Amino acid sequence: MRVVVAEDLFLLRDGLVRMLEAYDFEVVAAVESRPELSKALAELEPDVAVVDVRLPPSFSDEGLQCALAARRARPGLPVLVLSQHVEQLYARELLADGSGGIGYLLKDRVFDADQFIDAVRRVAAGGTAMDPQVISQLLDRRAQDRPLGRLTPRELEVMELMAEGRSNTAIAAQLFVTERAVAKHTSNIFGKLGLPPSDDNNRRVLAVLAYLDRG
Repeated sequence: MRVVVAEDLFLLRDGLVRMLEAYDFEVVAAVESRPELSKALAELEPDVAVVDVRLPPSFSDEGLQCALAARRARPGLPVLVLSQHVEQLYARELLADGSGGIGYLLKDRVFDADQFIDAVRRVAAGGTAMDPQVISQLLDRRAQDRPLGRLTPRELEVMELMAEGRSNTAIAAQLFVTERAVAKHTSNIFGKLGLPPSDDNNRRVLAVLAYLDRG
């Protein structure tokens, strides 16, 4: 699996490269600025990009903006964002096309290599890997929206775990219920949020969007 890494701090960038290579990823570029990242994503067409939010030259949201531009140019490009804090506007925009392949992890809440590598693999496969704290902050802004009122407390729990990128098996284990029960809750969520079966869209991602943005 081919990966582009963007991180301005040398030690962290080198550590990411070494960790990914230890798990048999091929790091095709490790860059430190937005111009380098834009070039690498356009020319190398990686399977997944691991991108720090803040990159030179402005050290504001250069990495995230570059990731958004890259996904517009190449829809569905898997991107895992690393950040010290939650950029709510851009996090929602990353989810907005409903195609999946998105992750958003807070650096100080990644506690081991397995957790990080699992997130990279999930995103590369078209899934989501969202830190629970990111999801919580996004959802707090829409807590009074009508779709939330349609969901039961258990469905809300399932929704939050779905947003983290958990499978039905993992959700069942977390909530101490059967996979059949999770499948039923998931089906209810899709129904209440008006998401019919589709071959073109990832309903789990669209459910998160509906949860965040519909009024």
